[in-house]
Amino acid sequence: MDQVKIGKFIAERRKLNNLTQMQLAEKLNITDRAISKWENGKAMPDSSIMLDLCNELKINVNELLSGEVINMENYNLKAEENLLEMKKQKEASDRRMLKMEWVLGYISSVSFLVLIFVASFVEMENWIRVVLIILGFLLFLFGMHYCLKIEQTAGYYECEHCHHKYVPEYKSVFLAPHIGRTRYMRCPHCGKKSWNKKVISK
Repeated sequence: MDQVKIGKFIAERRKLNNLTQMQLAEKLNITDRAISKWENGKAMPDSSIMLDLCNELKINVNELLSGEVINMENYNLKAEENLLEMKKQKEASDRRMLKMEWVLGYISSVSFLVLIFVASFVEMENWIRVVLIILGFLLFLFGMHYCLKIEQTAGYYECEHCHHKYVPEYKSVFLAPHIGRTRYMRCPHCGKKSWNKKVISK
């Protein structure tokens, strides 16, 4: 989706409806700065307020995401294009998140090992040693928690038996034995346990 085009379209529709940025912001319970970012193509409206925004601008979501008023002949085609574009953007976002998981896991693990090494082999007072060990464990636990959260929500897991793709609960991911990003979990569709692989697209 072309954010700049969408931004210009929002500005055009706002002016067509005789609304200032401040007036539109008040109707949506947000700041006029957010409206300005949309119209300058620096950000997109959050999905939670898209319907309200469309109501105020007298357009539909398909037209908002297309950045133009759509005639009925092209409506279905534009809807499909927008859905495909949103799918591509989600997949790209999931890939970035999964890369971030590796970085976060590496940083938290190395920090943990360094702090434990320092606490074990460097001369210092006992209370400092205890603080370093606790800090190391906390960094590791928080890092692993966020890594698991990313792995749970980014992309999907695919069942080895029925090939159903799904987003599991955090508890299921946390408790599942794993080899890399392949986890031994119960499929919510067929109910069988198997090694479910992490995939990006559904």
